[in-house]
Amino acid sequence: MKAVLGAMAGAVIAALALTALPAHAQEGKAAQKLEERFAAADKDHDGKLTKAEAQAGMPRVAKHFDEIDTQKTGAVTLEQVKQFAAAQMKDRKK
Repeated sequence: MKAVLGAMAGAVIAALALTALPAHAQEGKAAQKLEERFAAADKDHDGKLTKAEAQAGMPRVAKHFDEIDTQKTGAVTLEQVKQFAAAQMKDRKK
């Protein structure tokens, strides 16, 4: 009986420990996924997305392309996309 209770307590502690990780872990996973999607959409591998590349591979970026392309260069970088996404998340939390 003590062994079962000990195992259950260990499982509960492990589950609680795992629930503390997701916020930080999710940010890392989200950033990694964003980087992977950006790289896949960047067909000419120049480190930038044109509006056409965004439309083909990252529709949400394409939808907000003009907002993200603050310098009006006709292309957006991964850093600009990350900054825009961070600002959007910050606005949602308000």
